[in-house]
Amino acid sequence: MAIRPFQLHRPDSLEEALALLDEHGDDASPIAGGTELLVALKARVLHYEHLVDLKRVRSLRGVSLDAAGGIVIGALSTHHELANDPLIREHLPAYATLSDNVANIRVRAAGTVGGNLCFAEPHADPPALLCALGASVLLEGRGRSRRVRMEDFITSDFTTEREDGELLTRIEVPRPASDRTFAYANVGHLERPAVGVAVGCRPHGGGYSYDVWVGAIAGRPVRLAAVEQALAHAPRADAATIARRTAEQAASELEAHDDIHGSADYKRHLAAVLVGRMVDQATRGQAKGNK
Repeated sequence: MAIRPFQLHRPDSLEEALALLDEHGDDASPIAGGTELLVALKARVLHYEHLVDLKRVRSLRGVSLDAAGGIVIGALSTHHELANDPLIREHLPAYATLSDNVANIRVRAAGTVGGNLCFAEPHADPPALLCALGASVLLEGRGRSRRVRMEDFITSDFTTEREDGELLTRIEVPRPASDRTFAYANVGHLERPAVGVAVGCRPHGGGYSYDVWVGAIAGRPVRLAAVEQALAHAPRADAATIARRTAEQAASELEAHDDIHGSADYKRHLAAVLVGRMVDQATRGQAKGNK
């Protein structure tokens, strides 16, 4: 199906892009890689009179370190660029691996992390791991800006905290402590995750402390606090077993739906299995000194 006619704007600066979004309001949408938006436009699920193409806004590109050593990811960074970026590979190797496995090579080459987060397609990989990493996003409008924690940014299916006239300009990730490890894995088909699980692990009080997030199963990433509490101070050798047992109960209470990615019960089972495996992987990473 052909896309309905629209006017394409190609600003060279963030200020120009924000002015265009302000001028055209609800009739305009920003577009970055377009891997999600173009599909919706072709299916005529969405229509905008004006598209504001951000590709020429150079300030939205690249990865850098801030003054505190945190990692700053430009919203226009593609998944392929992040998978191969030296700073991401050094400081966030789990995220580099995630980026290297997003969908297919066409999506990785064109799709941007900012577009992925703003479209808020529930079956996406980045949000759960960014939650485990403690990331925040910077939203900028004309004369204003605000930071929103990643865990608060996506509110439900295809819905975020981004307001009209705002652009997500960068993702900020605190520099992980040298003794903190992360693991992420998904199970799915049709190049999208049915379920994805992210786990962070760090030494704490003579044992380990864990951050456990499940993505794709609901409209937003879900933190499994009950699993985290059960794992508190658990011996390393028992962590995976405890995680798997408690995750079965926690996953059974997750909101999930039957869809083309599987039944709700199937997804809950996958979540419990993946939690056990990722806790084991993150814990083993402690011994290897991986991040």
